[in-house]
Formats: sequence, C-alpha cells, structure tokens
Amino acid sequence: MALVGIIANPASGKDIRRLVAHGSVFDNQEKVRIVRRILLGLSEMGVDRVCFMPDYYGIVGRASGEIEIDTHVFPLEFTAIGEQEDSTVAARLMEAHGAACIIVLGGDGTNRAVAKGSGSVPILPVSTGTNNVFPSMVEGTIAGMAGGLVACDRVAPEECTFRSTKIEVLEDGEEKDLALVDVVVYDDIFTGSRAIWDMGKVSQVFLNRASADCIGLSSIGGQIRCIDPEEPRALYLELGEEGQRVVAAVAPGLIEKVFVRHQRVVEVGEEIEVSSSPCVLGLDGERDFEVSPGKRTTLRVVKDGPRVVDVSRTMKAAMQTGILSSIK
Repeated sequence: MALVGIIANPASGKDIRRLVAHGSVFDNQEKVRIVRRILLGLSEMGVDRVCFMPDYYGIVGRASGEIEIDTHVFPLEFTAIGEQEDSTVAARLMEAHGAACIIVLGGDGTNRAVAKGSGSVPILPVSTGTNNVFPSMVEGTIAGMAGGLVACDRVAPEECTFRSTKIEVLEDGEEKDLALVDVVVYDDIFTGSRAIWDMGKVSQVFLNRASADCIGLSSIGGQIRCIDPEEPRALYLELGEEGQRVVAAVAPGLIEKVFVRHQRVVEVGEEIEVSSSPCVLGLDGERDFEVSPGKRTTLRVVKDGPRVVDVSRTMKAAMQTGILSSIK
C-alpha cells in the first residue's frame, strides 16, 4: 500500500520580506486549495494512504474534508508547536511510517527543515514561500500525479528523481546544521527576525545553487556562474566595497548592487572557514545559526542531500511509457 506524506507549512509566505520588499502574501486558504488538488492527483494515481503534518490552520484536514476520494488521509500523532521543528519531526515520522514520497508546501526554509528530518524519502517541493530556489512553482494536480506515480512505483526512480547536494555547517569539525541552497555570513549577533534583507551586513556567501533567473541570495552568484541542482560543487563569494559589480534581485522587488571581491568554485568535500566571529549564519534565507567566539566554523558541500522528485521528468516518463492510459 503506497503512503505519501504531506507537509504544508502555514507560516510560509508571510515573513518580514513582505515589509522590507514587495513579496506577495501566500494565504493559507490558497494552500488548502493546492492541497485539495494534490490529494485528487494522488488518489487518481492509486495512492492508498496520505499522512500529514498537523498545523494550527488545519490545511490538509480542511482540504480533505471537501472532496470525496478513496485515499485514507490521516494526521501524524504529535503535538505541533508552530515552529520550524514541526516540519523536521513530521518528516522523521513519515520516514518511519514508510512514506514513499513527501510533498512539501513551503519555501527553501521549509524544505531545509524537512531534509533535516528525512534523508532517504524523495521530496517533491511545491513553492509557497518567499525567495524560492529549491522548490518550484508546480500546479497542485500535477504535483499530486507526479508524487503518486513515484510512490506507486509506476515510474523508474532513477529517471525521475535526483540526489541534491547540501551544505554542512561544521563547528570545530562537528556537523551542526545544514542548508540546501545558500549560507551567508551576516555581521550581526542575533537571529532577530531571521530573514536576510540587509545586504550591507553580508560578507561571505556560499551557494549550493545559483541561476541568473532565480531570486534571493543565489541570484548574486547566478550573475557570475550558474550552479545546477545536480551539480556536485558550490560557489563561494566574498563581498566588499571593491570588486566585480553585480546587480541582483535579492528579494521580490528588491534589486541590490553589490561588489564581489573574490569568487571561486568549491568542490565536494572542500571547507570554507567563516571569517567573522561572533556573527550569524543565514541558512537558506533565514538567520538561524549563531557563530560563537573561540569556535572554528566551516562550511562544506557534500553529495548526500535529499532525493528530489523532478516533476517534469516524471510526467514525461509517464507519457513515454503510456502508464497513465492504463490506470483505472
């Protein structure tokens, strides 16, 4: 019996960047509508069971209560506290329950939290956050169909998923945290409102992904060199008052001019030392790790990040094999 997990973050799309930039507010009722379509897609592909992360708005519960499907939809048994850790706990429980795929509604930060909880279950990321690089904009019905095809083994996993790299945060050689997209050194001593928006305080940038057409901190690197999702390397940048001038969209409607005084490609296994102490590290767009004086903090790109469902490849594989025409 195929089991799919759904983690819908009720807080994604509502952070401080709505005040300091011009991002759209992604309300929870819209997430309910997306999940409703995901559930319909999963059911049509033959998924028997769906477990979901409980949340204060009841996103998945509301969505499932308004449609008639044969799929059994049930919440995970834990008390959600309304924090990032909920997604990590939910992913860990979904892996333990034997989920074949986890569909995530959220931004880069939500997917990072999910990756911290589950390292083996394929993630299908649906963008509902702010500066999204890891997840993509995909219609809910298609996301449900693709997730169902993967979960029910109707497509070959090696054709439709890929292993992402990740960035490890090491303190005195011990892994303490991770990022899926970027790590920035932020010259402050408090996590505060978490979101990274003042570029004047950013001194170092470590990018696991970079593209000229993305938004957020990765867009800075994207103007210098593209790093594809499956590429086993990262891009390291030092910002300063002199160097290569880069114009980048660091947040919705917020275009900044920064100077890159040093850049280099970092291969798997290489470590970059954080030059400031004390400071705060922004992980996937959120200030989340405080660097303590006297501690040696380094960043390292590794291969064993989460496995990611490529929706386009999945649907193309289904077309080529004709599997959809055989589904009753």
